[in-house]
Amino acid sequence: MKDPAAPARAVTEVAVGVLVQPDGRYLLAQRPDGKPYAGYWEFPGGKLEKGESVEAALARELHEELGIYVKACHLWHTLEHDYPHAYVRLYFCKVTEWSGEPHGREGQAFVWQSLPASVEPLLPATIPVLEWLAAE
Repeated sequence: MKDPAAPARAVTEVAVGVLVQPDGRYLLAQRPDGKPYAGYWEFPGGKLEKGESVEAALARELHEELGIYVKACHLWHTLEHDYPHAYVRLYFCKVTEWSGEPHGREGQAFVWQSLPASVEPLLPATIPVLEWLAAE
């Protein structure tokens, strides 16, 4: 649901993957140079294309960014966040099974983390996700 106090701007819909290993570690990726918030850590993902489902967008983005194929995921939480450059609706999907070994296909760094996260700075919309993981 849209926040009534949110600015009247276009909403950018984004599929986000929370890759979780059986031992509870999760993957964070660093935003590359040339993008807003370059150097910040986030969960990987990207914009939905016209007519694309959240699951299809997530599978495409994770293959493009990390070279993996999603085998099992489910929509977990939805969050809206107002960044200076965009108002985003983030569809966080928990990814529990994939094939391939993640690697930064766009030159981005990534790390497997345990709670609490040891990398910073964190992208602001990443912080609630860490709280959700901690509450489980």
